[in-house]
Amino acid sequence: MTLKVGDRLPEATFKIMTADGPGETTTSALTNGKTLVLFGVPGAFTPTCHMNHLPGFVEHSETLKNKGVDEIAVVSVNDVFVMDAWEKGSNTGGKITFLADTGAEFVEAVGLGLGPAPIFGHLRSQRFALIAKDGEVTFLAVEDSPGDATKSGAAAILEALG
Repeated sequence: MTLKVGDRLPEATFKIMTADGPGETTTSALTNGKTLVLFGVPGAFTPTCHMNHLPGFVEHSETLKNKGVDEIAVVSVNDVFVMDAWEKGSNTGGKITFLADTGAEFVEAVGLGLGPAPIFGHLRSQRFALIAKDGEVTFLAVEDSPGDATKSGAAAILEALG
């Protein structure tokens, strides 16, 4: 199944870094009664993800929140330590939640897996962005190429929010 507008996000468990070390959060915790902007990237620290996709969401995080977004999160098929290092190295100031989909369970469940690609060595996430209100997808954009971040960038999300 490939996720589409009107679908509910599947229940999934993500690894996150907490003050006490590795922890977990779930789709339900991120979405119940909330508006979530979730963007998926092929890999932490990769050029387009690190220099193009993530910075737009950091820059526009306050505007997104003013438009009713409760949580902005990025998901990647990386381990929690890599995602934590990416968060720290990106100076996001806590504006973005970094979700590790370590075994690609979430991206496979929503039909947005990429690969396995020779450059990454195993299944990763396609580049996408979505808006989910109380768990229901109201906007979804998937890039045609993992090197592009236009349809799934912060500007596209701001436009979709009106």
